[in-house]
Amino acid sequence: MTNPPSSSDQPPTPLSPPWPVQRRFPIPYHDIDVLNHLNHAAYFHYMETLRCDYYLPFLPSRDPRDLDIIILDATCRYLAPVPYGEILLGEAAPARPLGRSSFTLLYRFTDSHHHLTARGKTVVVCYDYSKSTKKEIPPDRRRAMERHAVDPVDEGW
Repeated sequence: MTNPPSSSDQPPTPLSPPWPVQRRFPIPYHDIDVLNHLNHAAYFHYMETLRCDYYLPFLPSRDPRDLDIIILDATCRYLAPVPYGEILLGEAAPARPLGRSSFTLLYRFTDSHHHLTARGKTVVVCYDYSKSTKKEIPPDRRRAMERHAVDPVDEGW
């Protein structure tokens, strides 16, 4: 039995250029599967956290219950196994072009050796929960997201 690599000595740094939202995710034991690496489903939790980190600052409240978005689609491409004890750097950025009422958020995850371990993508719809219908992206948010947007082709999509 081998010991997990020590990642705390060298936390991951962002790929160049860094995206607008970054967060480090230490890989806990409960996210490890029977193959002794990060379970694929854990990435969806990490993407959800990054999505809130990106979108909540646009709202008057940082309370996730005030979110006015809903997820239409979520995908993840797994590129390399991640062992217990690793620290992943997760990043999120909107993709070009934005739709009228929807936008795509891209996610990328790198390990402490600067290897890309996964890419994620969610299609996010602005949603009016009181009317149960989609709504246009508010103009102030659209402007900010357009400034942050990356080309999905450049990111492997």
